[in-house]
Amino acid sequence: MERAEVESRLDRAERAVQEGAGLSGTGFWSAVGAVKQDPSLADTYRMRIAAIDRAAFEAWALFTVPAAVGTAVMVVGTLVGLGFVWAAYGASDLWAGLFLLAGTGITLVTTHGLAHLVVGRAFGMRFTHWFVGTLARPQPGVKVDYATYLATPARARAWMHASGALVTKAIPFLALGPALVIGVPGWVTALLVVIGVVVIVTDVLWSTNASDWKKFRREMSYAG
Repeated sequence: MERAEVESRLDRAERAVQEGAGLSGTGFWSAVGAVKQDPSLADTYRMRIAAIDRAAFEAWALFTVPAAVGTAVMVVGTLVGLGFVWAAYGASDLWAGLFLLAGTGITLVTTHGLAHLVVGRAFGMRFTHWFVGTLARPQPGVKVDYATYLATPARARAWMHASGALVTKAIPFLALGPALVIGVPGWVTALLVVIGVVVIVTDVLWSTNASDWKKFRREMSYAG
């Protein structure tokens, strides 16, 4: 894509978000794809792209909080989840199982975005918000700053996207260790396995087409 066409599409995107119309039909994301293929274009346009992306995000997201606030909440939530797992070790069979399931459920919610954030920050990316996108998708997400995202190598961007999915798949199976040590009721262990399998199936059927693994494949295509 020629530089003039990139500018034309970014112009349309800027006008659209200013008018509250969103990015659909502006050619914004195809322009972003062209920028990802050419480092010189990334140097020129990454700040402008980040401003457009942030404006569109703020108009779309159902709920947002600053990155520092959301990170603190998610870290505390993770500690609470781990606290439930710890409490399971000293509880009776039924309560041990319930505590373990509660801890697993909480950490499933909190660690997904934290994995994105930790890996992204390790590669030099920064993040602006935590958010809930829609009521249909209430899983908390963390919003990357697109200027730093475009300044990061494509392979690193890809693994940032994959990190959340990998951690989410690991959590239910990691919980099997405490389940076996504690000796929780068999139905708890079976439920943990079911949760783990459901997470994997969901990844195969949905995430590869619409979420983390789709983004992983997209960014790897730019890695060469």
